[in-house]
Amino acid sequence: MAEGLSREEARRLADRVFALARAEGCQVSIGSGVDGNTRFAANQISTSGDTANAVLTVSARFGKRQASATTNVFDDAGLARAVETSERLARLAPENPELMPLLPPQTYGEVGASFPVTERLDAAQRADAVRTAADACEAAGLQGAGFVQRTAGASAVANSGGLFAHHHSSDAAYTLTVRTPDGRGSGWAGTAHNDWTRMTGAAALADRAIAKARGSREPVALEPGKYAVVLEPTAVGNLLGLMAFAMNARAADEGRSFFAKRGGGTKLGERVVDERVTVLSDPGDPDLLEQPFTGEGLPVGRTVWIERGVLKNLAYDRFWADKQGVAPVPFGGGIKLAGGTATTAELIAQVPRGLLVTRFWYIRAVDQRSLLFTGLTRDGLFLIENGRVTQAVRNFRFNESPVIMLNNLEAIGRAERVAASESGGVGGSVVVPPLLVREFTFTSISEAV
Repeated sequence: MAEGLSREEARRLADRVFALARAEGCQVSIGSGVDGNTRFAANQISTSGDTANAVLTVSARFGKRQASATTNVFDDAGLARAVETSERLARLAPENPELMPLLPPQTYGEVGASFPVTERLDAAQRADAVRTAADACEAAGLQGAGFVQRTAGASAVANSGGLFAHHHSSDAAYTLTVRTPDGRGSGWAGTAHNDWTRMTGAAALADRAIAKARGSREPVALEPGKYAVVLEPTAVGNLLGLMAFAMNARAADEGRSFFAKRGGGTKLGERVVDERVTVLSDPGDPDLLEQPFTGEGLPVGRTVWIERGVLKNLAYDRFWADKQGVAPVPFGGGIKLAGGTATTAELIAQVPRGLLVTRFWYIRAVDQRSLLFTGLTRDGLFLIENGRVTQAVRNFRFNESPVIMLNNLEAIGRAERVAASESGGVGGSVVVPPLLVREFTFTSISEAV
């Protein structure tokens, strides 16, 4: 169980539930495995822990009524109690007019997303990774804080109609923030992947964050306005994910989205961003490695959302696809913006005057129709002059749309996997390049570092 229930164990568990079920339809979802994390601050570990668990959710159906119950007690009494609870609640639930029938058996692609080195990443190994960064920060007279997380386990979905899906995966993330003792300088670096050996090493992360912390001392205040920016990959990932989640067909068909066409319909087939932009999802991509099915067992394959600037697909759930007479297009499989070959340094060299952005923080929606968001720069904002980083700049609040960002492209760098979740832990797979963008809108100065 340490790395999750095997396919055979998950199937036997689901069959035990189906033998107890009396509902017209029944679905079982199982998540199992381990989660280990280590937090550190002031150059020393503050907490470290590992948990192992397996959780089963049973959903019972009577016509258009459905309800669920969850348990991690897998003896006969525990399973019977979960089944009885789900069926009792389902009889009381209001009808859901959008509830779709259970899926019949499906065929799934095989995704090798589990790596033994990640599965075996125990507390001692995480502590070694922390020590590497903490020692470097200590030697530099700086304060390091961060989070190391690894997960390893399996997910399964089965229903009483014969569907069964199983996926085994591992993931890891390592994020580091370095502050100057007076709190006036801050630098950040992070990395994530299913395979611990493919992540940026702790020493390289520390070097990057330390350099930014040192360089961000004594920032100058610039006037808000529109600037040319080099967005490091993490900053690009912070914004691209928001656009990807907005690619919802129903919202577009109902006129509630940027992807809705004025007067009705959607922008499918239209150019919406720069022709150099291609955005895709693919659970089998070696850089993404995500679960190849949805929570109800619908297969997830390769989907190109934007190809050479043209909107090619929107996400259709089963209900809306049925209503519109099209095939479902599930959202899943990570998100990838195809890149070029340039490094971040080579993008900086192209800028007469602009800003280098490490990452964004506290991003919130302003207007969904235009995909306008606001948020803050954080942990390293720098002035670029004549192709060189010259000094630190006080942080800005921005008001910008990722669509405008991708229409104002000057150059695209080499894509890489990033740690783009605000929590600092394992999140969805995001692969993006650094971007050189013109006229990025900053609206006010922020006192935060």
